[in-house]
Amino acid sequence: MKFMKTFFFSILSVVLVAAAAFGQTTEAAKAAEQRGREMAGLIARGDRGEYRKWLAAHFSEAMLKRPIARHLETFSWLHDSSRGYEIIGVHEAKESDVTLVARNKLTGGYEGLIIFVEAAAPYKISGLGVRPVPAPENRSGKLTDKEIATEIESIAKRLAEADVFSGTILLAKDGRTLYKAAFGNANKDFGVPNRIDTKFNLGSMNKMFTGVAIAQLVEKGKLSYEDPLSKFIPDFPNAEAAKKIRIKHLLTHTSGLGGYFSDRFQEMSRSRLRTVDDMMALAREDEKDLQFEPGSKWEYSNTGMLVLGKVIEIVTGQSYFDYVRENIYKPAGMVNTDCYELDKVNPNLAVGYEKTYTDEGIRWENNVFEHVMRGGPQGGGYSTVEDLLRFDQALRSGKLVSAETLRLLTSPKPELNSPRYGYGFYAAVDGGPTGHSGGFPGISSNLSMHLGSGWTAIVLSNYGRSTMQFSNRIDTLIGNAK
Repeated sequence: MKFMKTFFFSILSVVLVAAAAFGQTTEAAKAAEQRGREMAGLIARGDRGEYRKWLAAHFSEAMLKRPIARHLETFSWLHDSSRGYEIIGVHEAKESDVTLVARNKLTGGYEGLIIFVEAAAPYKISGLGVRPVPAPENRSGKLTDKEIATEIESIAKRLAEADVFSGTILLAKDGRTLYKAAFGNANKDFGVPNRIDTKFNLGSMNKMFTGVAIAQLVEKGKLSYEDPLSKFIPDFPNAEAAKKIRIKHLLTHTSGLGGYFSDRFQEMSRSRLRTVDDMMALAREDEKDLQFEPGSKWEYSNTGMLVLGKVIEIVTGQSYFDYVRENIYKPAGMVNTDCYELDKVNPNLAVGYEKTYTDEGIRWENNVFEHVMRGGPQGGGYSTVEDLLRFDQALRSGKLVSAETLRLLTSPKPELNSPRYGYGFYAAVDGGPTGHSGGFPGISSNLSMHLGSGWTAIVLSNYGRSTMQFSNRIDTLIGNAK
């Protein structure tokens, strides 16, 4: 995705591993730690000129082949979204890379800064990254519901005042709202503020609705997770592949299909993409060869979820949009959720915005011409925090699928090489939350459902890249609840 720049953001949680477990720390790892600490200091200062000189001296030849503008963009974003990192210590040290535990000064949360270096002196930096790490032990004791809500409000206000968050937040326990608020503007041109009922683009969160729709049809006996794709789309571009790909592979991103956002997508008019068939026509041109054998590995696939939307249409005889509206949104009471056609009049939709960092300062751009005219099974619909709480509660209460099916949707599928993703949902692992996030230029969203404790946290934003750190911090606070 465009907004990922040179950093990668893993959806995987990690296990705390002491550096000592790897034996004697290598010279390369020591160098990686030193470079990481230096970089943290540079991020705190936010001086692009200083960082430009530093990377010229310490980045590998391969890293320097990437456009300098991309390196600077990521650096400026890290400064803007953290206002500096306090290095707590080493989380993990390997032969030629180190993960440092860093406290984000803006959110108070903890992130892992990863520094990869070449194996030989002078140990030039060969890669950088950010990943989740466990927070240091909480010595302040467990938090009350009120304390969690108060802390979330404090973080939200700091982020909004720093203009790194614009959107809505809702925190609930057992379906009861403990905190909700709106920040920033839905439209910068006219200064229209966001409201609690402002509709935000969900990005990939629509995949949950697609997963639930498939599960409903399985419960009704109209299809099976083991059914091959060829049963429904025999004329799929790769007929042999269609025989191998099963519904369960499409649901878990293990089908071997690609990502949908191809060069052809970037070059075409978005107004041509309004129906599932329109989207399928684009995908068909790019799916003549599988990237890997179905079930052999995990690789995020927007095309796989899109294909499931077509399966739903074939099985039900309805458009994907009508089926989801009647069988998910309506019974859940989601009155402000749909895949709206953006050239129609749609009240109270937030416009998405993306920051670009330059030597002259920040430049804002809207995302009006970045995405399709209408979202679909793979993502791009709109909703509100209150509607998503209704979805959460409808799932938990058995209104949409049975309790057994909900467990199936939200559990890991290691047998399919999908240890962290279920059927259209991020899997609940080691007592952690399930749900889904979404991201695109000008779009950032997340639903965290803590099924064991009854907590729900929803963050929707019309700023790209703005909810990941915030949502991780909220999940950590919930983990410390009494």
